[in-house]
Formats: sequence, C-alpha cells, structure tokens
Amino acid sequence: MKSYLDDIIAAISTPAGTGGIGIVRMSGDGCIDVADKIFESKTGIRLSDKKSHTITYGKIKAEDGSVIDEVLVSMMKKPNTYTCEDVVEINCHGGFVSTSKVLERVLNAGARLAEGGEFTKRAFLNGRIDLSQAEAVIDIINSKTDMGRQSAVNQLEGRLGRKVKEMRSKLLDAISTIEAAIDYPEHDIEEETYAVLKEKSQSVLSEIEKLLETADMGKIVREGIKTVILGKPNVGKSSLLNFLLDEERAIVTDVPGTTRDTVEEFVNIAGVPVNIADTAGIRHTDDIVEKMGVERSFESAKMADLILLILDTSREIDDDDRKLLDFVKDKKCLILLNKTDLEPKFTADDLKIDKKNVIEMSVRENIGTQELVERLKNMFFGGDIEIKNGLIISNSRHKNALYEATQSLKRAINTIDSGMPEDFVSMDLSQAVENLGEITGESMQEDLLNRIFERFCVGK
Repeated sequence: MKSYLDDIIAAISTPAGTGGIGIVRMSGDGCIDVADKIFESKTGIRLSDKKSHTITYGKIKAEDGSVIDEVLVSMMKKPNTYTCEDVVEINCHGGFVSTSKVLERVLNAGARLAEGGEFTKRAFLNGRIDLSQAEAVIDIINSKTDMGRQSAVNQLEGRLGRKVKEMRSKLLDAISTIEAAIDYPEHDIEEETYAVLKEKSQSVLSEIEKLLETADMGKIVREGIKTVILGKPNVGKSSLLNFLLDEERAIVTDVPGTTRDTVEEFVNIAGVPVNIADTAGIRHTDDIVEKMGVERSFESAKMADLILLILDTSREIDDDDRKLLDFVKDKKCLILLNKTDLEPKFTADDLKIDKKNVIEMSVRENIGTQELVERLKNMFFGGDIEIKNGLIISNSRHKNALYEATQSLKRAINTIDSGMPEDFVSMDLSQAVENLGEITGESMQEDLLNRIFERFCVGK
C-alpha cells in the first residue's frame, strides 16, 4: 500500500519577495525523474545520468517548450541528503513570479505541494535526526540573538538527544533487572535488586533535575526577557524604547498620554535577548481610551520578567509615583531615575528604597545606558551570557516531559522504599522512559507530532 511518504514533495524554500536567488526544493524517490522532465541542461546530459551532489546549469521548460527561467539545479541522491531521500533543488532567479512559475511546473510534472515542515519531518521519520534535533531547526530559523542560535545549534548537533538516550538506557537496564528477578524468583536477590533500582533511579533523577535548572535561562534565551517599561506620562519611556531599538519606533512628544497602547519589540542588547514593551503612562485620567491603556500597562507589568520603572527626577515625587513604587516592591525591577541632566527635584535617598536596583540616567544624553546593559546581564545570567557548548532546556515541551519523568522516578523511589513488588517499580520506571522518549520522538503520538511540524514554514 502506497504511503504519503512515497509522494514526491515540493515547495519554495526561500522567503517570498525580490531576491538574487529563489530555491524550489523537491524530495522523494522519483524527484530526479521529475526534474528531467522539465529541465534541459546546457550539455544535454540528464540529471539521472550525473553523479550525486552535483550542480548543473540549464533551463526550466514549460510544457509548450518555452523557457520559464535559467537555473542551476542541485541533484543529491539518497541516503546522504537532508531527508535521506533523493533531493533536487532548483536555484532560479529570485522574485515571486519566477519561483512560483517554476514551482507550478514542478507540481504539474508529478510532485505535490509539501506540508509545513514536511522536509524536516521526513528527515525525522527516516531516522536522520531525532525530534529534539528537528525542533532545533525551527529554533535556528527563529533565533533573534547569538545566544538563541548557539543554543539551537547545540541541540541540532544532538547533544540533548544523546543525553536523553543515555538516561533512557539506564532506566531500561533497571527495568531489565526487574524482569530478570521476576523470571528467576528462585534466586533470593530481592534486596540487591532494590538497591540497584534505587541507585539507578536516583542517578537519572539527579541528571534530569540538573537539566531542569537550566529551563528558566532557556526560556529567556528562546523568548527573551519579557520586559515592561513603566512610568507616568512624559518620564522618558518611549525615548528609552527608541534608544534601545536605535530607531524611532514610538512617538515621542511633550503631550501627556501620547502612548495609548502597549508597543512591543524584540531587541538584542549586547547579546541579551529582551522582549520589551513600552506602555501607556500611568496616571489618573477620565479619558476612556487612555484609562484602558493604563489598565493594559498594569496587566503587562504583572506578567513581566522585569519591570523598568522610570521616574522623572526633574519633577517632584507625587502620589502616582508612590503607587508605582508600591506596585513594583515585590517584583524584579530596575528603577531608572531619568533626566539627571536637568536640575533634580529628588534623589535615590529620598525614595527610601534599596539603591542596588537604582540607576541614575539620562536617555537624551546617553548617561547610564551601559550600566543598564550590565545590570541586565547580571540579573539574569550572572554576568556570563555565553552558552558555548552548554546544554540548556529552552523548549517548554521538553521541560514538561522532563518534569513528568521526575515525577515518575520519585514514585518509583517511593515504591522501592515501601518495599512493594518489583512490577510496581517497573511500571513507574517504564513511565519515565516513556516521558523521556517524548523528547526524542521515540514515544510520540501522531497528532502531537503533526502539531510540532505544523509550526515550520512550508519549504523546511
């Protein structure tokens, strides 16, 4: 019976729009023959007669023989390809029309349009990569900083997969010990068996907990430090956002209430990934729209990893300032005393707060901005933001699977301590093996697998 994996799939693998090159990719047994139907090389030699991993110059022809485009065709024969299948990549001129016409010709010649992430899905199903490596592909594509890219590269190289397989192997050994004890009950080895099971369970539990300790940093690397700029109108919130982005993203005026809604951007601050939001100025107002903006400001601040509270030192402290200081007192916050280039009306001493989280600055004069960067590094990464060869958990799915595995192992250890029969221990250990297998795809339901690859772009 023919499977959908036997289909020849095709898609445009480069972004839409004007560009130097557009790439139409095909994968599947028979894709080289499809290419030969529509491609005419300069030398007249068919692609199927050439050596693998070669590039050939020629033309893509329409059914009536007219030329669609001049192209370079890369031909790679299985198994040493991205998908472990025959792969053809047609490098045509960039632009919407040319790539679309080439793709249309490929589809009419016998291929079908690929689903989202189907090329990478085939690489997984054909055993070239595990599921954690497949997910790293989309993480590399979506990475916004060198930290995010390096983390994804480490995962793509299979470091997480190898670690998970190593832990699963230890647990499978423990389960085999149980099976041996059940199969040979005449040997009085119960006490020894329980000691071995507990040692292996605790060893794997410790390894998983160490991985989970990296999850908070991993979330930041992947999603950025969710940061909210909070303050009254005209204290310099939008100016700070524009400065950090190095562009005029938010409107800056002397009119209070200019910012009515939350403005969000992702910014790379000296390697620190920051998902930053400028919010509406906090003040008492009867304006319905502005009041909605103030409410959204507080809601955003409640969910933030970090609040940058800006106070204007050129104006006297008032009740609105005091309410904001009270709001952030139990939250991770940096208090920025802005406009220090003007005559100050108050100092940090007047606020009666911990000075270690106070930065005196002037956005307009670029004073104190470098200190802000250093504080960000120290608050979230202990001053060291290099990942290098480290393994961190940045995927929430992986984090959940690891957490479930810890719960299964803790149940197994409690079962051992209670002296319950070995088969009860085996059930808990088998569940931990199942949990870990969800990370690499060794135990994964098809509907969840489909949802993972649906996040990919069509050409990947």
